[in-house]
Amino acid sequence: MKKKCLFVLIGSQLILGCTTPPPENPENLCDIFFERRDWYDAASDMRDKWGVPIHVPMSMMYQESSFRADALPPRDYLLGFIPWGRVSSAYGYSQAKTPTWQDYIRETGNSGADRDEFDDAIDFMGWFISKTYKINKVSKWDAYRQYLNYHEGWGGYRRKTFRSKGFLLKASSKVKNRAAVYSKQLKGCEEDLNRSWLWRLFFG
Repeated sequence: MKKKCLFVLIGSQLILGCTTPPPENPENLCDIFFERRDWYDAASDMRDKWGVPIHVPMSMMYQESSFRADALPPRDYLLGFIPWGRVSSAYGYSQAKTPTWQDYIRETGNSGADRDEFDDAIDFMGWFISKTYKINKVSKWDAYRQYLNYHEGWGGYRRKTFRSKGFLLKASSKVKNRAAVYSKQLKGCEEDLNRSWLWRLFFG
């Protein structure tokens, strides 16, 4: 479901874009999915398609963008004070970089995918996690090492570039801990989420 919208101000040619705001309680996966039922549908589709447990990419997405559709990396500065673009081409919910996003589109055929659409972003992350398993033999359930691959790339992970990055090791630990919490939370509400999905399918 597309979340972008346009507001045209009468008497003006000014066009303002808007995107879906982050969930009210990002610390609780059940609250996220009860607030955004379409997100649960998209996450379930991702799990069925790529064999990736929902709590892993969701914990990674929280770390990457705090569930902000239009998230951007920090600005880069020339000479320390002149704004000079962004530090990378990462964008959107998944903070996917442009070349990797293009690889995803080419391999999956999802030509209409947008980085600021949740369903496309979560599918991208499922694709990446699945490839990490194939390329570097990291379990799809291993949130810690999956996040290292996600941040450093498959080659960087093999070269162990993360060893000199204390901030990344701490971030990976946060992802691991959050994934464990999300997993426990989801187990407690998934039956209700599925029941709600069936109700909406037949009576919604």
